[in-house]
Amino acid sequence: MQTGVTVSPSSVQISAVKTVISVDAMGGDLGVAVVIDGMARAAKKHPDVSFIVHGDEAQINPLLAKRKGLTGRVTVRHTEDVVDMHDRPSHVMRHGKGTSMWSTLDAVRQKQASVAVSCGNTGALMALSMIRLRKAPGVKRPAIAILWPSLNPQGFNVMLDVGADIRADAQDLKVFALMGASYARNGLGLDRPRIGLLNVGTEDHKGKPELHEANDIIAEDAKSNNFEYVGFVEGGDIPSDKVDVIITDGFTGNVALKTGEGTASLIGLRMRQAFTRNLLSKISALFALRSLRYLRHKIDPRRVNGGVFLGLNGTVIKSHGAADATGVEAAIRLALQLAQLGFTEKLAARVASGLQNSQDDDEASVETDDAPQK
Repeated sequence: MQTGVTVSPSSVQISAVKTVISVDAMGGDLGVAVVIDGMARAAKKHPDVSFIVHGDEAQINPLLAKRKGLTGRVTVRHTEDVVDMHDRPSHVMRHGKGTSMWSTLDAVRQKQASVAVSCGNTGALMALSMIRLRKAPGVKRPAIAILWPSLNPQGFNVMLDVGADIRADAQDLKVFALMGASYARNGLGLDRPRIGLLNVGTEDHKGKPELHEANDIIAEDAKSNNFEYVGFVEGGDIPSDKVDVIITDGFTGNVALKTGEGTASLIGLRMRQAFTRNLLSKISALFALRSLRYLRHKIDPRRVNGGVFLGLNGTVIKSHGAADATGVEAAIRLALQLAQLGFTEKLAARVASGLQNSQDDDEASVETDDAPQK
């Protein structure tokens, strides 16, 4: 049974607390103007947010001058270099110090900003994040979590990992479950989230050995860590109301994510074709216009733009590389929400508590096994 308040990202109230967001203005597919426009939209709705913006000041300053709503709320930090979408993470790790992405993360590292937001190269951003922010205690592999539109009352499910690392053993999946539960509590307002482990079937005998091991470990941890474990789930359950958090490795999660995005684009294209085929279909579209707008709003990926890097000593939001101003605004709003919730600290505490609970259970089990039999 679900308890607690369920909310969608667009309905979460941001408190009037001064929050500084570090923004990488470079590296996105649509250029600096889109990032500045997204910042301006967010600033208009949230008067207590300010920004540290990183990139080429020759491009940034003229754009800022045109947006009076950002006056006095933006600090520009000039950088000479940009991480390109095609740059290899290993190259960026060695040579990325002068880039806007590096500078963006450094502001969080130095506690000058609460959250970093970037539209840049995902692999490079994760690699630099691990260098500059370091992994949180108990986390071997960080994960990228996204919100997936679903039939649940909150409107979204959490899914991780969707691409931080293609590998994940049973212990990694257990930590993902702890982090996913924390994100669901703080991001969606769920007191006791339901967690499922993605597999090729729900039967106990299906799947890889590490999934069977993770299945047992997560089931044992559920009660002491205040989440409900529903067991194995399949791909069709990702947008369902059967589960709130879906756990998987980064390879499978990224394939599922890109498949979902491609399918949504195909459905949108086919619907436009269907309603513009002839005069009768165009007239039908006019009658269905309100319903079509509602559907477009519900499945619009820009509303939930922003993958959250979990398992680091700092919060990083990865905005889609092709995000427009609406998408950038959504990523900044998510950054605000998590910053004002103290999400990084809560996540670290949840992982530490979960690992301690497991250790205590293991020690209790050993003591029981070693006790003399009467």
